[in-house]
Amino acid sequence: MSIVTKSIVNADAEARYLSPSELDGIKSFVTSGEQRLRIAQTLTGSRETIVKQAGDQLFQKRPDVVSPGGNAYGPEMTATCLRDMDYYLRLITYGIVAGDTTPIEEIGLVGAKEMYKSLGTSIDAVAESVRCMKGIATGMMSGDDAAEAGSYFDYVIGGLL
Repeated sequence: MSIVTKSIVNADAEARYLSPSELDGIKSFVTSGEQRLRIAQTLTGSRETIVKQAGDQLFQKRPDVVSPGGNAYGPEMTATCLRDMDYYLRLITYGIVAGDTTPIEEIGLVGAKEMYKSLGTSIDAVAESVRCMKGIATGMMSGDDAAEAGSYFDYVIGGLL
């Protein structure tokens, strides 16, 4: 939920006008909109490259993942791993566009640990895959954009661990 929606819902629940601090928050959200959209466009337009390169990095750092018995062993399971990485990258773009981590939390992190645990998937490897994507993705951006995007990647990593 964006800051605009949150502010309106909160004000309406209390039958009041938006407060000066809520209006300032909305102004900041609107002002940063161009940057957030630019970042989301970079991630969306480069998603295949980001996922492929990050997958290659992950499999080099964690060969156990693609070795016999690993969760990404064999072409089908490797494709599933890359699909999951793409899923988290997509969630990160949702959060960036919203200017809020709520979409990431509600869509992708609630229950993730339990799901991966039940599948026997290493949470550390999933978090490492997001770290790899962060490195590749932020390397494609300017300093300010990289810092903004990086915070969303870090949120996902922290939510997984």
